[in-house]
Amino acid sequence: MEEAVIDGLDQALLQARAEFAQVRPLAAEAHRQACEVMPGGNTRTVLYHGPFPLRIARGYGARIVDVDGHEYVDMLGEYTAGLYGHSQPVIQAAITRALADGLSLAGHNTYEGPLAHALVERFPALDLVRFTNSGTEANLMAVSLARVTTSKPAIAVVHGGYHGGLLYFGGGGSPVNAPYETVLMHFNDIEGSARVLREQAHRLAAVLVEPIMGSAGCIPADPEYLAMLRAETAAREVLLILDEVMTSRLAEKGAAADYGIRPDLLTLGKYLGGGLSFGAFGGRADLMRRFDPTTPDALPHAGTFNNNVLTMAAGLAGLTEVLTPAALAELNDRGDRLRLALDDAVRPYGWCATGRGSMVGLHPVSGPVRSPADLADADDRLRELLFLDLLEQGWYMARRGFIALSLEITDDDIAGFTGAVAACLQRRGELRVALQDRR
Repeated sequence: MEEAVIDGLDQALLQARAEFAQVRPLAAEAHRQACEVMPGGNTRTVLYHGPFPLRIARGYGARIVDVDGHEYVDMLGEYTAGLYGHSQPVIQAAITRALADGLSLAGHNTYEGPLAHALVERFPALDLVRFTNSGTEANLMAVSLARVTTSKPAIAVVHGGYHGGLLYFGGGGSPVNAPYETVLMHFNDIEGSARVLREQAHRLAAVLVEPIMGSAGCIPADPEYLAMLRAETAAREVLLILDEVMTSRLAEKGAAADYGIRPDLLTLGKYLGGGLSFGAFGGRADLMRRFDPTTPDALPHAGTFNNNVLTMAAGLAGLTEVLTPAALAELNDRGDRLRLALDDAVRPYGWCATGRGSMVGLHPVSGPVRSPADLADADDRLRELLFLDLLEQGWYMARRGFIALSLEITDDDIAGFTGAVAACLQRRGELRVALQDRR
């Protein structure tokens, strides 16, 4: 019985991959050519999936079209960076105006100051802010600043945490991580994490955590957990860094403010560049002034494209002209409704939906999910089957089950996606039930 179930699931996945490949010959050829000059034909690991990755030719609104002409409703939203959709006219016009004035100006430009003002006004944790090229860079700079200012070497992070390509702590950590000393805690474990902080405070420069774990599965922090982290770090001269590269989209002033938490440092990225490469870090004035180049002991912070003209122009237009409080509230309300509808639709098949606002995770476990450890029994083959089945129905999400809504997603899209997920799981329901029985 057990062997038959495994063979059946493996066979279903092989068939789904074959059907995917059969109708995408141009993507297959593009991948073959890319493999000649890039390892695995890939330069961004998260986008790869077998038998070869989807290759997008263009996008508009909330739709994308692949090189073989297949159109999809984009429920992934560039892993939260695509909040504005693929063709927002105000942002496109701002980029066009900036292009007309020239690129790579090798000096301070007219957009960076206003964008910094807009960020400081929006996010209460920011007294001062500096720009980077990505959220990864923002987190690396924030951690490095914490280590310098506290004269302590280590950082505390949670199991399964992701703070960029050089700060990944799932599965024991990445071999290419930045060589910081790290102490691991369990997300939402108040007693255990408090004990770690008490015992390790003498060598901890900072705690680095997301208010809602994004890449680990859209897992919200309990309010009491974040409150404990804030209290313990403040009492022990450890800085609290909240990574809001993803989660700042979940409330007008960011998730931290919504939780009632003011960190010492805050990191940002993704959508705040208006769809272009962007990162930022900031926080307490006494910490951030260490980067003031007019002071004798100023810390260096280089980066040719930190203030690149197109990102500054696009980010400023998006933040000040498009992302109104009403628009953001409507987006997150729509995301909450999607999550609840999905949870009802997938529960009969042993799945659950997690998240908050416009960030949603789908998981082949019954839940509840309060930490990455609760996903240990999730069968990754079921995730891939759902991903491939949804593609054939014209819906695009992350292979791992991650969803991030854009402002272009409509209520009809929400209803259509929920129905498509339910139909796909119903089609594979017998396999899922058999797997549950086996366990």
